[in-house]
Amino acid sequence: MPGPAFLVGSTVSLCTVEEEDIAFIHETINSPEIWKTMEPSKPYTLNEIRAIFSSDSEPSSSVRFLVTAETEPIGLVGFSEINETAGVAEPSCWIHPDYSGEGYGTEAIELLIEYGFDHCRLHKFVAEVIGFNEPAQHLLDKIGFIEEGRQRDHDFVDGEYHDCLLYGLLATEWQQQCR
Repeated sequence: MPGPAFLVGSTVSLCTVEEEDIAFIHETINSPEIWKTMEPSKPYTLNEIRAIFSSDSEPSSSVRFLVTAETEPIGLVGFSEINETAGVAEPSCWIHPDYSGEGYGTEAIELLIEYGFDHCRLHKFVAEVIGFNEPAQHLLDKIGFIEEGRQRDHDFVDGEYHDCLLYGLLATEWQQQCR
């Protein structure tokens, strides 16, 4: 059972990650549809996942939420350690393959971005996307991220090098969209 809903949208809620959610995260993050799009593209053991979400880990400015639809866990969303000086963080999101393509990821990222800008005083979100991950590129374009660059042959997945696309979204750009 997911933890309490911290942020609520029209179709998804962003909930705290609880011990009972670790098995879902472990199983899903190791599915080929997910791990191949992540950096680093590597297997995660149950203990590694447990350590990431452990209450014993050092406090940090990173934020992670379990994405739920009608209390059913369907994904994970969050942002990396905040660069406090610049006010910059990197969002991440994955949705279980059974639920992808239904708009859940878009709404989850929008809730996360709004939270980051409105409550964490962030100035900018930056995102790195492996070149073959067209759904992630489409999602970022859709919510207003701007492609800022490309790192050629930067990622190595399935025996091949792939470009890494760099995106950014400023708080002022987000505010203009929301009006």
